[in-house]
Amino acid sequence: PCRGIQSWDQYDHIDKHTQSGIDLVERYIKFVKERTEIEQGYAKQLRNLTKKYAKRGSKEEQDCRFSNHASFQEILNELNDYAGQRELIAENMITAICVELTKYLQDLKQERKTHLSDAKKAQQNLESSFKQLESTKKRFAKEWAEAEKATQQAEKIENDLNATRLDAEKAKQHAHSRTHTAEECRSDYAAQLQKYNKEQNFFYYSEIPQIFNKMQDMDERRIRRMAEGYCQFSDIEKKVLPIISKCLEGISAAGVKIDEKKDSILFIEQHKSGFERPADVEFEDYTQGIKPATSDSSLNPPKVRAKLWPFSKKHKPPAAEDFSHLPPEQRKKRLQGKIDDITKDLQKAQDQSDALEKMKGVYEQNPQMGDPSSLEPQITETAQNIGRLRGELAKYETWLAEANIYTDFEDEFDDIETPVGQCTALYTFEGNSEGTISITEGELLSIMEEDKGDGWMRVLRAGGEEGYIPSSYVKLSP
Repeated sequence: PCRGIQSWDQYDHIDKHTQSGIDLVERYIKFVKERTEIEQGYAKQLRNLTKKYAKRGSKEEQDCRFSNHASFQEILNELNDYAGQRELIAENMITAICVELTKYLQDLKQERKTHLSDAKKAQQNLESSFKQLESTKKRFAKEWAEAEKATQQAEKIENDLNATRLDAEKAKQHAHSRTHTAEECRSDYAAQLQKYNKEQNFFYYSEIPQIFNKMQDMDERRIRRMAEGYCQFSDIEKKVLPIISKCLEGISAAGVKIDEKKDSILFIEQHKSGFERPADVEFEDYTQGIKPATSDSSLNPPKVRAKLWPFSKKHKPPAAEDFSHLPPEQRKKRLQGKIDDITKDLQKAQDQSDALEKMKGVYEQNPQMGDPSSLEPQITETAQNIGRLRGELAKYETWLAEANIYTDFEDEFDDIETPVGQCTALYTFEGNSEGTISITEGELLSIMEEDKGDGWMRVLRAGGEEGYIPSSYVKLSP
């Protein structure tokens, strides 16, 4: 039903109702904005949390070789991505809801203002017409009263025996004039009344209903727009749920792929020393009496057992600087990588030295630009750094040459090598690094080079593949 027809006399209520709708739009915009601030704050806290617990430094990188450490880092990465999706929700809500509704709100306010102004103007026009009606009505009443008074006065003079005929004629003419004027006022009043009734009918049955119908349409459009805004509040979050689900699935996957057995084996391979276990402590029999002295003491001094170094951090053999603890191919690869790094640093230092020398020359030719002696400490420091890097480079190049000679020497005798034993693979090993090969649990292998204390041995597979594997992954055949 059209509100304009049924609510023609409810201007004040329509005014308040439409204002209440505008207030609701403003409240909803503010509500969504505060929600986005919560999302942004939550995302920021999550990012700070992941940053706080993220591993950094060489020690942490070594720990991440273990699956349980690596999985935790993956969880932090997924959580960081999850935080990004919360930020995306906030950004989309600001753009799609707050910004768009704010624009719509301005148009809505202007449209409502126009309609209310039109209604007010129509009301004022009708009131002005009514005032004109009242004015002509009062004039008619006044003129009619004056005409009746003049008529009564004329009759009185005519009946007065003392009055002259001239007086009677004047009174009669005056009464006639007043009556004519009253009749004209009566006609004006009737015309104005007809005009007012027509305007009033148009006001109540056409003009005001049309304005209120427009306001009804305006308010219903506002309600529909609010409904869309409410749905967007949910839809915006639904759109990122698939990505959020992937983040959560990634966290679960990080937990599922942890392999405690591989972590233990990796730890063993990382830290085993390769040294033999201590021999049994010999029994020292002091009941045999005095033995021939081999020194200043007449008694055979008791043997002192060596310290149990496997349980002492002090005797843990460090990783060799020349990478000799690695298999030959891995060693050459690491040495070459070190040489490349030093070469880059040396080039940077040389470029810096050249730049300082040029700057010194500029200062010497243009003293106003700077003092040449102020650059001496930097020049000296750079020169010392270049010398140190050249020494390092020479050292690693020497080690690489030795490694190549050793490998070439081995290669020359590859065709005449014979296996030194047999072994069976206890575990599957993926040989991903250079110089290593992959083996399968239960596979029978030929030992081409025994473990020399570095935890690696060279084996030959039945298919002819040859390379290094961890010694702890196999069991020696009798």
